[in-house]
This record gives sequence, C-alpha cells and structure tokens, in this order.
Amino acid sequence: MPYTTTARVVDRRPLLTRRTLQQRLDALARTHRVPGAQLAVHTGTEVLSVSTGVADAVTGTPMTGDTAVPLGSLTKTYTAAAVALLADDGDLDLDDPVAEFAPELRQLPDVTIRQVLSHTAGLPTGPDSDTAARTTVSRYLTTVCTARDTLFAPGSGFSYSNAGYVAAGRVVAAVTGMTWQEAVRALLLEPLGTVPAFLGEAYPARPAASGHARNTASGRLLPARQNLAPVEAPAGGLLASAADLLTLGRAVAGRSAALPAAAAADLRSPQPHAVPAGLADGWGPGLALFRQDGLWWCGHDGNAQGTSCHLRAEPDSGVVVAFTGNSGGATALWEDLADDLAHLTGLRVPARCAPVRRGPAVALPECAGTYRNGRSEYRITLGADGSPALSVDGDLPIPLICYQDLSCDLVDPATGRPQPGGLFHRDPATGVIDRVQISGRAARRDPA
Repeated sequence: MPYTTTARVVDRRPLLTRRTLQQRLDALARTHRVPGAQLAVHTGTEVLSVSTGVADAVTGTPMTGDTAVPLGSLTKTYTAAAVALLADDGDLDLDDPVAEFAPELRQLPDVTIRQVLSHTAGLPTGPDSDTAARTTVSRYLTTVCTARDTLFAPGSGFSYSNAGYVAAGRVVAAVTGMTWQEAVRALLLEPLGTVPAFLGEAYPARPAASGHARNTASGRLLPARQNLAPVEAPAGGLLASAADLLTLGRAVAGRSAALPAAAAADLRSPQPHAVPAGLADGWGPGLALFRQDGLWWCGHDGNAQGTSCHLRAEPDSGVVVAFTGNSGGATALWEDLADDLAHLTGLRVPARCAPVRRGPAVALPECAGTYRNGRSEYRITLGADGSPALSVDGDLPIPLICYQDLSCDLVDPATGRPQPGGLFHRDPATGVIDRVQISGRAARRDPA
C-alpha cells in the first residue's frame, strides 16, 4: 500500500467559530440522545474545544472539558506508543519475537512485536471479559495464544485482537519492571500532560463519565457498568478527555516532544497484509489508517460499555480531531459531526474507512459453514433462496450480501441498510474459502 500524500494549498481560516461549533455539538447530542460529549480540534494553527451535556444521566454531573471518558480500544494506541518509546530507547526492536519478552507465547516463536501491534500476528481476539476476569495475565496468554488457535501464518493477514494487546502490555511490563499502568503513566501520560485515569480505580484523580445504555422497557438512558477484566487493561483500560486525545494525536502525527518523530512515523506506517476490511483502509503498528481525498489520516476508534471515542490526525497539515461521547448513539453523532469539520479544518475528516465500489451482488454458496476465532463461533447458513446469513455465537442471523471480490456487507436488521461487513479468503493452494473476516476479526473454517 503506497503511503503518500497529495500536496495542496488549504485555506484554514476558521469558518466555524467556537460558538457555532458548540451549538452544533449541542444540537447533535439532542438529536442522537447522547447524554454528554466532547470535541477537540487542532486546525494546524489553533485549538478549539467544546463539551456538552452530562457525564452521568442519573446524577446530572456536567460533562466538562476535563472529564475523563472510558476510551475502550483507543487505549491500544497509548500501549503501542509506550512500546514505540521503548524501541526508540533501544530496549527492544519492533521486529523482535514477542516470546523473547513474554515466554507464554513460546509456542509462537515467529510472532513479532510489530505483528502483535498491527493485528497481523494471527492471534484470536480473546475470551469475553467475564471469563478473562477469572484469570491472570500469564494464564490468559498461555491459554489464548496457542499454535492450535492461530488464524493464519504470522504477517500474512489481519485479525483485530485484544489478546495481542494483552501480550503487548506484558512486553511493556517485562522491559520496564513496572506494571502496565505504572509504565504507561511514566512513559507517556505524564510527558503528554495527561492526568492518568484507569478503569477500576477506587479513588480516581479526576472526574470521570459513565457510559450509558438504553433500558429496553422504559427507553431511558442509564449508566452502564464497565466490565473490562484487569488483564485486558492494555487493550481498553484507560479513561481520557477529547483534549487528552488531541494531545496524543499531535504526538502520533510527529508534532510533540513526548514521542520522537521517527517513533511516531513507525506507528503509522502501513503494514503488509494489514487489510482491516471494514474497520479502516490500512493499519500500522498501533494506528488505524484512513484515506480521504488523497491524504492518509491515522487514528483509532474505541467503544467501552456505552461510550464511543474517536481520534483522527493528518500528519502533513497537523490537523487533529478528537471526540468522546458517553452512549452508543455517540458513534452516529461523531459521523455527523465529522462531516461539518471541513468548514473548520479545510480538510474532510474521515469518520470511517473509504466506501468501496464493489459492483453487483453475487451468489456465494460455498461460503456456508462454521468458522472459529478462539471460543467464538461464526456460522453462515443459506436461506431457501440461497442467500447467506451470519450468526455469531448463536445470536439471531444477520443477512449477508456477497460480492465478486469476496467482500461482503452486513444488512442492518433495524434499517435494512447494508454496512461494511468484511471479507472471505481463499486458500491459495486449493482455492477453497477457508477464512472469513467480519468487522476486522478473522475466523478460520472448521474442517468439513
């Protein structure tokens, strides 16, 4: 994948004032029924930051610019940046075997740190958080990261994996002699000026927002319990504000002394065979990559229980956009808001990966079968008319639309609209479909 940008002259005069931006965020939060949200924008020359609503729908505590929000998977970018700092100091190399620092992966001697950070190691996603809560890091890795459960040869595909970032946290702890929390605080959070906040803290050092879920009976939004297991903290255990994410975005764009420019460039360098299929347009060792109007943006998305957080940075211009919201509806709010930001930044901000023109739908009966990612089962069945549907772990089937290039869309049951789903893969030797990739996670086909 060529990683080039298109030179252009951009008029970045702020056509959206802070007041207009505040009004827009207020209105969208009402439309999408999001209790609270934050937006921070660096236009390349100035910073605008606004917040709206409440941090907790029950207590009515205001959402301010300092409120920390559960980041979910955006935590992974902090973990990857900490690893990059250790590499810059010469304590490790991204192409070192992970097993050199995490002996629990000794069954996988060819898996590198770079592959773990870019989700190209072939590791399964890992167990659900309730299961993970009953184990230690060492037992988790020994159980999940086995040769039997690998999805493909290291470096030959993409599958989004929380387990990979549990392993990355293990590397950070082994090299520094600290816990992951202590290391990410010392290496990154404090140099960035971010007040640390972690899930599960008894006495948090800053105000924090609750995620929210809708009660199916009353329709009310109620605070959601965060159930991330402690061992999964390197994959999703941080809380931060949009302003904090903006500072991180400046760092990964190579515009902060907290992260050397060479280390930042490595984090956002596209990796071979990192085809995220619906998540992004590419992936680096710690950052998702999005293509928009000939430019490559880097960033990440994160969802904890009832939160939606997003980061986008365009390194050439220095434009960075960070958003947090404390309900599931905040994802739609973010997508609407991103459309408005061109008036502020002079650049269109990619809320999601670029749409693909796939041509007409095709029948793909050979896709039917059972596929597995660790303990998760993906079952594809054919209806009476031959149309495929996907069920994950016994959930209600969701219709699939298949295309000639082996990509597929999921049909949203609520709206009937197709959404980017994923990709089927053929075994290069036999031509048989042997793997499916749904929302970035791969599953290997059971033998017939």
